[in-house]
Amino acid sequence: MGKDEFVGTWKLVSFEMLRSDGQTVYPFGIDIIGVGCYDARGNMSGQLMRSNRPAFAINDPQKGTSEEIKAAFDGYLAYFGTYEIDEEKRTVTHHVKGSMFPNWVGSDQIRFYEFSGNRLTLRTPPIQVGGIAVTSLLIWERIA
Repeated sequence: MGKDEFVGTWKLVSFEMLRSDGQTVYPFGIDIIGVGCYDARGNMSGQLMRSNRPAFAINDPQKGTSEEIKAAFDGYLAYFGTYEIDEEKRTVTHHVKGSMFPNWVGSDQIRFYEFSGNRLTLRTPPIQVGGIAVTSLLIWERIA
């Protein structure tokens, strides 16, 4: 086990949030798109997005309306940094160096992991989202 099992490129299969009130929500929809990468030197990156994000009316990324910019931000999540594995706790810690969510820059994002065949499941500890405790569950499939 260890870093070797993580190394590669992963396609996101599903992303759901399990809320403390018992509801399961799909924040980017059922048909989410995403890719995650781990390299042998300890670098990682992850990107996920709603597959049906609306395009801006004008083909200029600096000319979006407030509504267009909000929809683009609300439908996308990306960050990068380094990672380390704790095999005993079965956690991977992402040391975030850059993120589209500025509050994560410089933070450690802990994920519990499990491998099954060519799939990797990552689960967050409970975090506050919209004032409700949620646990995110992401299933990834190795593509390279």
